[in-house]
Amino acid sequence: MNVSLYIAKRYLFSKSSNNAINFITIIAAIGVIIGSASLFIVLSGFAGLKDFSLQFSTIVDPDLKVFSAKGKSFELTQDEVTQISALKDVASYSKIIEERVVLTFENKNIIASLKGVDENYPKSTIENILVQGRWFEPNTDQIVAGWGVSNNLSFGVFDYAKTIRVSVPKPGKGQISSLKGAFSSINATNAGVFQINEDLDNRYVYANFETAQYLLGYKEHQITAIEFQLKNPEDTETVKQQLFDIFGNTVIIKNRAQLNDALYKMLNTENLAVYLIFTLVLIIALFNVIGSIIMMILDKKKNLNTLFNLGVTVKEIQRVFFFQGSLMTILGGTLGLLLGFIIVWIQKIFSLFMITPSLPYPVLIKPINFVIVFVTISVLGIIASKIASARISKKLITTF
Repeated sequence: MNVSLYIAKRYLFSKSSNNAINFITIIAAIGVIIGSASLFIVLSGFAGLKDFSLQFSTIVDPDLKVFSAKGKSFELTQDEVTQISALKDVASYSKIIEERVVLTFENKNIIASLKGVDENYPKSTIENILVQGRWFEPNTDQIVAGWGVSNNLSFGVFDYAKTIRVSVPKPGKGQISSLKGAFSSINATNAGVFQINEDLDNRYVYANFETAQYLLGYKEHQITAIEFQLKNPEDTETVKQQLFDIFGNTVIIKNRAQLNDALYKMLNTENLAVYLIFTLVLIIALFNVIGSIIMMILDKKKNLNTLFNLGVTVKEIQRVFFFQGSLMTILGGTLGLLLGFIIVWIQKIFSLFMITPSLPYPVLIKPINFVIVFVTISVLGIIASKIASARISKKLITTF
């Protein structure tokens, strides 16, 4: 067995004759355990919050969405429809027309985004977002409004006596001769209310594809986007390339993450900030490890002198305390990971901490977090051990 490693393990697991050094070593080990457990708990908590936040914003997002590379709309030809229908990895696709509109109800006006969807729009999405009423009937001027839109305009569902006016500016050039001639309008009835998140609830209104087509004066095959649901979301890149083969460079294709790139960037930035803050806490905790190793070196000076006289080199003696510090942080980090995992698991199963009386604080156990914490504590522990063991010199060993 490696002599340095053997001595390091003896020093690590045996008590010193000096109680102060024992106390300092215990404090250093506890600091490493608590630091690594805290980092794992925070990363798991943030992963849970991230997953919780994204489930609301991505519930209506498709696996892939095709936009026009130039302008707001493009034409979908029959040949392209045939090729899309032949794609084996596509579960379903829906044609979309989307535009900003003015909603008017009883002298109240707001600007919203009208999303016209066809009969292929996923039923699972509809069932997940509807909280009141029902989805609009085909071939009608019914709409389904967001909770915020409904509240802001103070309308309910199926109020046939009071319709909602949906208006959109007509395309064209030159001066406007009359306000009536400047807008295309319909009188719609609200069939249902959906609830996703605050932003989408305050902004979106769903309607029949034909209603949006009429309002915008689009041609029969003119659309603004196509949304795809895949049989296996892991096939995103394969299907994306197949769609580029069909449409060429006339379109832009985005996956679910790219559709929410601002949200993903914000959450990833916050995750990095939290990681760096708690890594700093770990670094501070590891100063105790450096202190305990230096105190151990001073306490063992006579033993080190004996080892030196027996032929053990200064570098080998340095390795003794390098191994001791490394073992302390790695073992402490492993125990901290185990403690953190137990706490997170208890929260996940028993919901001890609540955000609201009905909503437990979300946590998510991810294998990558085990790796991140273990690598972080190991690297920092090795650096701390190297710094402490480097204090050993021939002069220190031979001087009393």
